[in-house]
Amino acid sequence: MHYNSDAEELRGKLIGLGEKSIRKNYYPELQRRMDELERLNAELEQRVAERTAQLAAANKELEAFCYSVSHDLRAPLRSIDGFSLAVLEDYGQLFDEEGIGYLNRVRLASQRMAELIDGLLNLSRLTRGDMIKQEVDLSMIAWSVAKELKQGCPERTITVIIEPDIKVYGDAGLLRTLVENLLSNAFKFTARCPNAVIEMGKTLDGESGQALLYVRDNGAGFDMAYADKLFGAFQRLHTVHEFPGNGIGLATVQRIINRHGGQIRAHGAVNQGATFFFSL
Repeated sequence: MHYNSDAEELRGKLIGLGEKSIRKNYYPELQRRMDELERLNAELEQRVAERTAQLAAANKELEAFCYSVSHDLRAPLRSIDGFSLAVLEDYGQLFDEEGIGYLNRVRLASQRMAELIDGLLNLSRLTRGDMIKQEVDLSMIAWSVAKELKQGCPERTITVIIEPDIKVYGDAGLLRTLVENLLSNAFKFTARCPNAVIEMGKTLDGESGQALLYVRDNGAGFDMAYADKLFGAFQRLHTVHEFPGNGIGLATVQRIINRHGGQIRAHGAVNQGATFFFSL
């Protein structure tokens, strides 16, 4: 027992000496690093505060711009369309066929401009507002959207294949908009296919092993040389006469995917269809 007591006393002294040595040799360095960390944290908090203020100001400017677009630009467009219609109805008999054609073109142009304004406003709204995240059955949404789209073109032969039980986590409203845009895009660009096939499913990226979702069609496709333009607002690879639209759909899709922290890319070939791969 006596020896054990001496050993414990010696062990205590050694530990004490060790702690003194650590405090003497390492405490200043540790304190310096802690001070540096506190300084960096303070700088980071300041940068976050400044960035938040900048984003708030940018959002305020965007809201003002959207208000201006929505109210100040719509009024003259309505006037152009309305007065053109009045001229056609009240004085149409005074014009020849060419003159009536000009007035109809004015009306169509003003209506298209109104559609572009609506698309721009909808696109801007995607970057604002809170997201309510929850588990979403993307397969059920896709079936519902596909059913509505098929009802809109009963004369067409379209095969829709949707993989069941595709569950994701995100904002249900935004994800429905995403599916609506991708599927309506596939319906539109398969309009000239006698037997259109549209698929939605999930797969794994061959390189990264990441889970991906995809929407595929056997429609008009596109030249991969212009793939970087697909997701830009108002960017179109086909004319309005070939396929109607305002060039907002895929830009909307990309905004929604960005808000969910995902990515999207497209593969296609002219007249051989297109596939859009995306993650959430």
